[in-house]
Amino acid sequence: MEEVTAYISTKLSKKNELLKRLSVLLLIFPFFGISQTVYKHSYIGEKINHHYYSLSYSEKHEQAEWVYYTLNNIDLSGTTNRTNNFRSDTKVSSDSASPNDYTYTGFDRGHLAPASDMKITLKAMSESFLMSNISPQIPSFNRGGWKKLESLVRIWAKNHEIHIVTAGVLSSDLAKLGESNVSIPKYFYKIIYAPSKNKMIGFFMPNVKVSQNLTSFVKTVDEIEFYTGIDFFFNLPDEEETFLESNVDVNDWDFNGVSKASKPKFKSTTSVSARCKGYSKSTGNRCKNKTKNKNQYCHLHKSSSTKNRLYK
Repeated sequence: MEEVTAYISTKLSKKNELLKRLSVLLLIFPFFGISQTVYKHSYIGEKINHHYYSLSYSEKHEQAEWVYYTLNNIDLSGTTNRTNNFRSDTKVSSDSASPNDYTYTGFDRGHLAPASDMKITLKAMSESFLMSNISPQIPSFNRGGWKKLESLVRIWAKNHEIHIVTAGVLSSDLAKLGESNVSIPKYFYKIIYAPSKNKMIGFFMPNVKVSQNLTSFVKTVDEIEFYTGIDFFFNLPDEEETFLESNVDVNDWDFNGVSKASKPKFKSTTSVSARCKGYSKSTGNRCKNKTKNKNQYCHLHKSSSTKNRLYK
């Protein structure tokens, strides 16, 4: 008995010492840019976690099917300059695209998680130039409409923390560039979720020069899921996910960059139709049926689970 007591006492002592050391480390090295809550998205590609963002890399298209990160006023307080050190991502097991794939193609190396969102540390800035975070963009789009959207999102993030998922829409009919055969997306999407405001908004933009107001490209997340086949934020409570992803109101988001009042808490949406979460066994594509079932599966997929995408 005395041996057991001594063992427990020693173990507790070591645990307390570790906690003390961790507390000191947290004071010296705060985890900027890392939210307490990590939301999850389905994926077909190889899931990779970097320090300031995560992604699902598609070997077939040599780019990410989604990049996910959080952004708040602390992240935006950084002053790190651009590093411009474009390079392959060594974490991609099958090798990522290389900067040379884009040389003399007429396409920009377009950031998915923008460099201007990663000024908090040199590491964050450098990570943004990994080729797994890059996709081919028409110069007038990358430096025009897409840049305007990125700037607007940063203004929103100064008011409250937001979660961002973004990438090109990947499909089998896309043109390629470079020796790695990098797919050239015809469209790009960006989803912004503000948990503290209980609101979500999506943007779906063509990879061309755009002159319309950004509100012209607003979509519900359900619509973006339809185009991409990705189930975003799937670890949200079902009713909350259904409500947020099937509704969007541009009046809830100030396109002049001024903070809006909090949106009321979601209400039960069991009577609201939402897109089925099931996937076709023959094509692997997400079901197009609408359903009012609580679990968000139609009559064809009541007990099915997605087999071609991973949920972790």
